[in-house]
Amino acid sequence: MVGGSAAGLYTAACVAHGGRAVRVLESRPTLDPVARTLIVTDHFRRQVNGAAGASILNEIRRFELFTNGRSATVSLKQPDLIIERSRLIRALAQEAEDAGALFEYDTRFLGLSPNGKGLHVQVDQAGRREELYAESVVGADGAVSRVARAAGWPPVETVPLVQALVKLPKDCPPDTTRVWFIPDDTPYFYWLIPESAERGALGVIGEHGRDTKRCFDQFLEKKGFEPLEWQGARIPVYRRWVPVQRTVGNSEVYLVGDAAAQVKVSTVGGVVTGFRGARGVADAILKKGRGELRALRRELGTHWLVRRALHHFQQDDYCRLVDMLNDSTRESLGEINRDESTRLLWDVIRRQPRLALLGLRGLLLGRR
Repeated sequence: MVGGSAAGLYTAACVAHGGRAVRVLESRPTLDPVARTLIVTDHFRRQVNGAAGASILNEIRRFELFTNGRSATVSLKQPDLIIERSRLIRALAQEAEDAGALFEYDTRFLGLSPNGKGLHVQVDQAGRREELYAESVVGADGAVSRVARAAGWPPVETVPLVQALVKLPKDCPPDTTRVWFIPDDTPYFYWLIPESAERGALGVIGEHGRDTKRCFDQFLEKKGFEPLEWQGARIPVYRRWVPVQRTVGNSEVYLVGDAAAQVKVSTVGGVVTGFRGARGVADAILKKGRGELRALRRELGTHWLVRRALHHFQQDDYCRLVDMLNDSTRESLGEINRDESTRLLWDVIRRQPRLALLGLRGLLLGRR
């Protein structure tokens, strides 16, 4: 396992629990994950055990959507969860280690080559070049994956995420996430997710780093927020299914998480889908079938369809979108979470058919 990402450690734990010997290679001298505040659906609870569940900081019970003076509120039947990435990774690493996985730090992946029935893995261990043997290799080393490059996968496109921890405004309840659609700034959105009653994470996803940071600074000033701490990342963009397995010699190389762009491109969230990809790869290694990967491919495809429809929306389109969110539609958005995207999409369209025409307009604008 190359890389100590959340998806990689989840895969390591699953494979080790299945009785296989697992070695995790991490380039840093110690397990020192970067902190970042994330929001996930309640599906996360069904994926992790009690230790990883300790990464949950807060529960979100409603969303407030804003665009050009209009607003809509969606109440959630099952709360979304605010989690802290570094806590999650430490818990997953402990679970993988308890299951029998071995960790080797200060070990940087350099390349791989076939060798009989297995693979030679070239690494740099604390400044010394070494060669390890593996029956299979899993690349969990992020969007700019060295494993993917060594095994012949094309590079994954990424977009910048900029986030600042801020004091929570007095008029924002700690169980409410706020989302602003400002297409002149970004084809995605701004968000404020409360960590607690005192502070929250304000962020944006853009397309170009310098422009995104400039727009974000202007948004902070306009809303009167003072950054307490900065967070950031490059997030992979899903455009088509990335095959997660390649044969090198007589052995297999796999990708999980950001390395395989297993991200919901509608919201650019990748924890739950990354875990699903990890489970699918673990099942493939343990010869348990590929049902999870097929289901994940359908899920990511639906999110890509939604993103294609929204990506070229103008301000008037978002105004129409918010105006169309009647009581029945908001009830659907609150009952079905975004990790069940196909079911959610069809239920929303059934309750508000005009949304299908608005989405079709977005798709046609994108093609033009």
